[in-house]
Amino acid sequence: MNHTRSLKILAVIIVLFVIFAASIMLLPKNQKKTVVVYTSVDQVYSEAVFRAFENQTGIQVLAVYDVEATKTTGLVNRLIAEKNRPQADVFCSGEVGQTLLLKNESILAPYISPSASDIPQQYKDPEGYWTGFGGRARIFIVNTDRLTPDMYPKSVYDMLDPRYEGSSIGIAYPMFGTASTHAAAMYSYLGREQARAFFGNLTKRGVRVVDGNSVVRDLVVNGQLAYGLTDTDDACSAVQNGEHVTIIIPDQSAGEMGTLVISNTVALVAGSSHPADATKFIDYVLDKQTEEAMVTSGWIQIPVRNVSAVTSCVKTTEIRTIPVTYQDIYTGLQTTQKDLIEIFIR
Repeated sequence: MNHTRSLKILAVIIVLFVIFAASIMLLPKNQKKTVVVYTSVDQVYSEAVFRAFENQTGIQVLAVYDVEATKTTGLVNRLIAEKNRPQADVFCSGEVGQTLLLKNESILAPYISPSASDIPQQYKDPEGYWTGFGGRARIFIVNTDRLTPDMYPKSVYDMLDPRYEGSSIGIAYPMFGTASTHAAAMYSYLGREQARAFFGNLTKRGVRVVDGNSVVRDLVVNGQLAYGLTDTDDACSAVQNGEHVTIIIPDQSAGEMGTLVISNTVALVAGSSHPADATKFIDYVLDKQTEEAMVTSGWIQIPVRNVSAVTSCVKTTEIRTIPVTYQDIYTGLQTTQKDLIEIFIR
């Protein structure tokens, strides 16, 4: 009897052990730390930085890239749609306008990164909702076969100079993309009356208006245009390919308005599922050494602070910028676009 009872007790113990072992196996293992990043930055540039962060911290970056056809706006709309159940931890953008929209829509949470302590205040949100970390500038790309150095344009106002045939100058439609941001900056600096007159005079001169900055670049490269207004990232690709072009940064003399530098931005998403890992990611992106690596890789051409790396196509990082804030630009964007649609779309 005692032997039978002992066997029963042993059987119960074995069953309990099996159940316990099975429950241990079913418990979630230590999952790898992750941070979900929505980004409009081209994967060819951003992925190397994301992998370097993973190697340094052990935190996996799950990147969601915007498609070219809906650059930036697709992810912005997705973030707004996910507001009540956010899927992203971080928003990393190649520009600033849509980031300001997300702040106004209460999609972002404030975070002031210690890595950004030496970034100028003009590239930071006053309340800490986003931080800029370098980007691209609005510049002229000039065909060196069509123009000699004494004829190179030095100011956006040179596009109104009768020395140049209007049809030999190109701009992207200023209602879209960085051309729109630049136009809004000029409106903020010059005032509506002067800025509207400037763009109206461009159309009167017959300046060629095309579908995007890369089209401006291509038309200058093939000689159809003598020069045009575009971004450093588009122009640098032509310079690095050995095309007969050069880059001129406009309005850099004393008393001139300066040009627009469009910074990348990084921001914490409100309600993030991984806030600790998200802030580590933001700290890494904003680190000065990371910014130097971005210049070297070609992600950015214009750093927001003094770094040792200099891109081969833009010989200086000391650029006179238009003295307006990104918030000023954003606030005036709707008025600017309304005027420019009237001027350029007939």
